[in-house]
Amino acid sequence: MEPLPPHHPHSARAQAQPGFCTGTGGVDEAASANTAHGMTFTKKDIRKAYLARRLELADEEAARLNAALLRHCRELHLGSPVYVHLFLPITAKKEVDTYPLAEWLRSTYPGVQLVLSRSYLATGNMQHYLWDERTRLVHNAYGIPEPESGRIVAPKEIDVVFVPMLAFDEAGHRVGYGKGMYDEFLQQCRKDVKAIGLSLFPPLPELIEDAYEGDVPMNIVVTPTQVYYFQD
Repeated sequence: MEPLPPHHPHSARAQAQPGFCTGTGGVDEAASANTAHGMTFTKKDIRKAYLARRLELADEEAARLNAALLRHCRELHLGSPVYVHLFLPITAKKEVDTYPLAEWLRSTYPGVQLVLSRSYLATGNMQHYLWDERTRLVHNAYGIPEPESGRIVAPKEIDVVFVPMLAFDEAGHRVGYGKGMYDEFLQQCRKDVKAIGLSLFPPLPELIEDAYEGDVPMNIVVTPTQVYYFQD
């Protein structure tokens, strides 16, 4: 599959949706510095640069960014979701801390059912389970906290998916770890599922060069400085 051409609808920058804002966080100073040093905006280069950047965060700065991101998550209006899918953080990679988000979801939406996945990296598949007080979490070989077992939830039952990422651009495309598992998962969900990315950093100053049609763009991305809306 060829990379998306500049005129492709998926490669256009975020449209002027109600609530979409670029704000002062729209240009990432560190990413601009990377451009000056010859970084290209391919997924491979972005992945390497932004993973390194995240790992360099001091614990105090990471905690501050996570707290600010949670405050912006509280601005979200999710409607009346029944099933909300979350990821739990790989702490060694300083992923977004979603445990406080889980607490907020349960207190704000009393009827919500939270869902976690088990990842089968050898096959690229994910199996989704209800996360309740009976769920036993275990860490897999990659340090991902996962449900050991439980009631399976089908992708088409899920209303909202919170998506991990290393970086994103102003078209709503994301860069993850390169396995494509979330893209496949989101394609299995209903067309009206709300995909919400969580990023500790503002959007890239350039579009991802090698985005593909199979890359599922986010509806929303929440950062520590603001919320970005891309599509309904």
